[in-house]
Amino acid sequence: MVEEATVDAYGEAEQATGWYRMFEEHLGLPFETRVLGVTITVKRIDLRDDNRIVAICMRGGLKQVVDLADLPLPSSRPDGAEWIDAYRAWSARTTQS
Repeated sequence: MVEEATVDAYGEAEQATGWYRMFEEHLGLPFETRVLGVTITVKRIDLRDDNRIVAICMRGGLKQVVDLADLPLPSSRPDGAEWIDAYRAWSARTTQS
């Protein structure tokens, strides 16, 4: 999965774009999860100018942005959740380098 997301990606911006495209293609949205004990709905995934990939979460009329690597997944995992797992593993390796 890492190779598929980052193939032909040179540099951080291209790698982030590769991951973002995989989430657009494979992640089933919206889905519900819990953040700090509160149920929220993950409406979409966004790629920020600083190359961070974040989840745009809603609860009522409130919006919260959560770094995708930090987003808790529900026990009933959404379609494509394995892409988040792969991204987390890749992200942890790249931040340790």
